[in-house]
Amino acid sequence: MPLMILLLTLLLAATASAADLRLGIVGTDTSHVVAFTKVLNDPNAKDHIAGARVVAAWKGGSPDIESSRSRVEGFATELHDKWNVEIEPDIPTLCSKVDAVLIESVDGRAHLAEARQVIAAHKPMFIDKPVASTLADVREIARLAKEADVKWFSSSSYRFSSIAETMKFPDTIGAIVWGPGPEEEHHQLDLSWYGIHPIELLYTLMGTGCEEVTRTVGADMDVITCRWKNGRIGTVRTLRPYGPPGAVVFRPPATQGKHGNIVVVQSPEKVSDPYTPLVQHIVEFFQTGNVPVPNEETIEMFEFMDAAQRSKAAGGRPMLLR
Repeated sequence: MPLMILLLTLLLAATASAADLRLGIVGTDTSHVVAFTKVLNDPNAKDHIAGARVVAAWKGGSPDIESSRSRVEGFATELHDKWNVEIEPDIPTLCSKVDAVLIESVDGRAHLAEARQVIAAHKPMFIDKPVASTLADVREIARLAKEADVKWFSSSSYRFSSIAETMKFPDTIGAIVWGPGPEEEHHQLDLSWYGIHPIELLYTLMGTGCEEVTRTVGADMDVITCRWKNGRIGTVRTLRPYGPPGAVVFRPPATQGKHGNIVVVQSPEKVSDPYTPLVQHIVEFFQTGNVPVPNEETIEMFEFMDAAQRSKAAGGRPMLLR
């Protein structure tokens, strides 16, 4: 009897494994690839997410970005040796072996060319931050995917963090958010490198509809003040070199219009794997086809950063989104 139970257990495990979605990684030059693979491929992990496994990867890499060239080989080796991920020679080969793709290259400049190949293979894709280094590239990715009927989404992990989940209210009338803001010289939209994190947090709390952005540049931080079409005001502070996230949310007056409600959170709840909620949404997206973050919202965030870049170039003059 014990032998029969063991055989049944092994059979069930094999069946479950066979049902898992096969995921491919494009770009092994970010720590995200190891973190995501661990939570997906290790059934003994505390925050294990069932239903998908990383089975293949393509290295990629950008020789002119230090954080890329110094890590791409190491992370590829770890994926192969520790997690039995097959390293493929090119993106088309990878796409032929997987059900869905995670574009993880740390360099946003590479994402359009990488996405073209994934779209050509008609594979759904998650594009890690930043979607691209320019607004034009983001719009082109969206256009190509729509034409080919390929579903995609992108998101910072901040969108699904406890700080966002506990401070998201339907009656928010304004918010101030802050977070890390280091820049990378090769990215035309300098906020896309790390400023996308607090910007995504602001959009999570405020929703879409921003129409004007004003950016003030400081020594240790930039301040971006943003006006929504319905008159609400948001503010983003990008901290350099780094800084923990936080937010202040303003809600309507509690009684007779005399006093407003203010909710303040200094930093998100500490968790063993801050990426787990994001990875859970990625897997559910690949399983169901339901996009957790509308593409239009992602595009607007890049319109926001484009306006902020133009405001910076103009010495802090307000700029409309376009």
